[in-house]
Amino acid sequence: MARLRFHWDFFGPDASGTAEHFLHHVDEFCARNGIVGHRHWVTKLPVRVSATLECDEAYLKTVRDALRPKRAERVLEG
Repeated sequence: MARLRFHWDFFGPDASGTAEHFLHHVDEFCARNGIVGHRHWVTKLPVRVSATLECDEAYLKTVRDALRPKRAERVLEG
């Protein structure tokens, strides 16, 4: 099954801390909604910080509708 990566962008001097804090809430959301096997990370880029959640494609609607990511991409395994 394909996996999806959802991305949220943060800007400004507090972007890194905000992204890390946001992922704490994403963990809580995943626990409440039974999203298992997920992983997440923060990527620091020159103009923004991106928080990323990777999970199975089965959770697409749950994550998309509740958390409204800015971008998403499909990652094929194998």
